[in-house]
Amino acid sequence: MKLNMLKIDGGKAGSIDVSDKIMGLKINHKLVKYVIDWQLNHLKPRTAKTKQRNEIRGSTKKIYAQKGTGQARHASKKAPLFIGGGIAHGPKGKVYKVKKINKKVRKLALAQTLSKKNKDKQLYILEDVKKEIKKTKDFNKFLTENKISNVLIVSDKNSVKNFTRSARNIKNLKIINEEGANIYDMLKFKNVIITSSSMKKIEERILNEKN
Repeated sequence: MKLNMLKIDGGKAGSIDVSDKIMGLKINHKLVKYVIDWQLNHLKPRTAKTKQRNEIRGSTKKIYAQKGTGQARHASKKAPLFIGGGIAHGPKGKVYKVKKINKKVRKLALAQTLSKKNKDKQLYILEDVKKEIKKTKDFNKFLTENKISNVLIVSDKNSVKNFTRSARNIKNLKIINEEGANIYDMLKFKNVIITSSSMKKIEERILNEKN
């Protein structure tokens, strides 16, 4: 499938060929949701954690004799009963168990997401940016002329150096490297811009059965 490219300076750009195995798919919402849940589980931090009795530093010596004092029997000051002791039944810092997902499933979900974005006319291919864009107003002009807002930009390493400075202060815009292309961010933002080099790398990643 041929996709038209945009040029950062507004000039004429050519087109890029992208495999129908990526751009000609129907989205399976259950599959995509499954992969998004897997991705978000990786981002979840540990919850609160308190120290239990065996994690408190200090002596394990009994605070007084077992018998003969007329008081209740106690062991060390690490017991939850005492100030500074361990916490009984406190939070243990839950670790979320993340199910493993086959790479083929993740690749399929990414391809389906790209297909949907393209079908909805929310996917734009940007010709690699070879000249530095220094001013925010210049990058904003490019977005305004193409009626693009709320956008995720997936860029190659060379292009990103030339426009990060001018794009980083624009609202509702996020830039990620091609290696980090993921369906959560693509669906979070209304529009997706991918540089031509990045599109080829993503295509190669999806179609290559060994990766």
